[in-house]
Amino acid sequence: MRLLTRRRGAPMLAGILVVILGILALSGAQSPARSQDSCNPANLSTANWSTDFCNSQVDFNEILVGNPTKNGIPSVTNPAMESIEEAANWLSDRSPVIALEIDGEARAYPLAILMWHEIANDEVAGMPVAVTFCPLCNSSVTFDRRVEGEALDFGVSGLLRNSDLIMFDRQSETWWQQLTGEGLVGEYAGVPLDIVPSQVIGFGRFAERYPDGLVMSRETGYNRQYGINPYSNYDSRAGRPFLFRGEIDQRLGSAVDHVLAAIIGDSAKAYPFEILREQRVINDSIGDRPIVVFFQSGVASALGDSVIDSARDIGTAGMYEASFDGEALQFSAKADGNFIDAQTQSTWNAFGEAIDGELAGSQLNWVHAFPHFWFAWAAFHPETEVYGLD
Repeated sequence: MRLLTRRRGAPMLAGILVVILGILALSGAQSPARSQDSCNPANLSTANWSTDFCNSQVDFNEILVGNPTKNGIPSVTNPAMESIEEAANWLSDRSPVIALEIDGEARAYPLAILMWHEIANDEVAGMPVAVTFCPLCNSSVTFDRRVEGEALDFGVSGLLRNSDLIMFDRQSETWWQQLTGEGLVGEYAGVPLDIVPSQVIGFGRFAERYPDGLVMSRETGYNRQYGINPYSNYDSRAGRPFLFRGEIDQRLGSAVDHVLAAIIGDSAKAYPFEILREQRVINDSIGDRPIVVFFQSGVASALGDSVIDSARDIGTAGMYEASFDGEALQFSAKADGNFIDAQTQSTWNAFGEAIDGELAGSQLNWVHAFPHFWFAWAAFHPETEVYGLD
């Protein structure tokens, strides 16, 4: 030890330190890697998952088990399709369907079927899409299934966050939030899925607008009571929604009030169906972008009566940019169910398409806005504005 206190001993000390640091570097002792086991959530069973739990965007305590079996609710891949005429044998004009059109190819996915499967993995006009419906949140959102050039196949995890469906992809077993499309846990945590424009409308309106469109068939390979709502009267129940632990935003009368909601930039806003039904058209702005919301009746609540087609008419709504070719437009409702703009006196339908007047044949730009139950939207977007409460 004396030698180390001498001046000439300083180089010897430095040499010893270099050797020690070298050994640590070779052994990996400088920054030990976290094992997968150390990342596993204590509150959830992970025995059947190959998910990278070390890569997570959420607190695992926010996740609850809704169905104890992975794939317990089976998603459908490459669903069989049928014609409008065939679908009319079991769907009514008021039957709610998720409608989308890509490059002229239109398809409808009845909530009577998605109620039991929640996800349909399909391909429309060459685009792989996931058409999704979460009954507990009344959320109908469609996504592009491609991530980093690979088409993913989505299933139902059996897990919930804020009562909303957590999807998983079968390629990486990343967990995804259905309402937001965000990767939560796994390889793609933090990656958002691209949204595909779609809208919940009545089957009759779909058939009228797309007479050559295709409709998802009940021939899914599963024996289910399609057309029956297993969550009878869920959208009119008082109290706390199923498996929801968060605070319920009290700004609306009920946690399960229907809202049309959207995010533009950093601004989120919700439009209560009660107000939409009364006003029929709303000229507004979200952030600095002028928008218009068109309401149309003729859609049964998927979560009302035990028989979906017997449920009350809740209607539906679509949101569009309130401008065309750089000109801001103001809209009002017409008695025939259509709308008219004050600037050109053109007539528009509820799908944002000019059907008469100077702008006939024009289409307003669609805004990513979807129907949800109020409690779910507010849970994911607590800073949201609410139209009519400003």
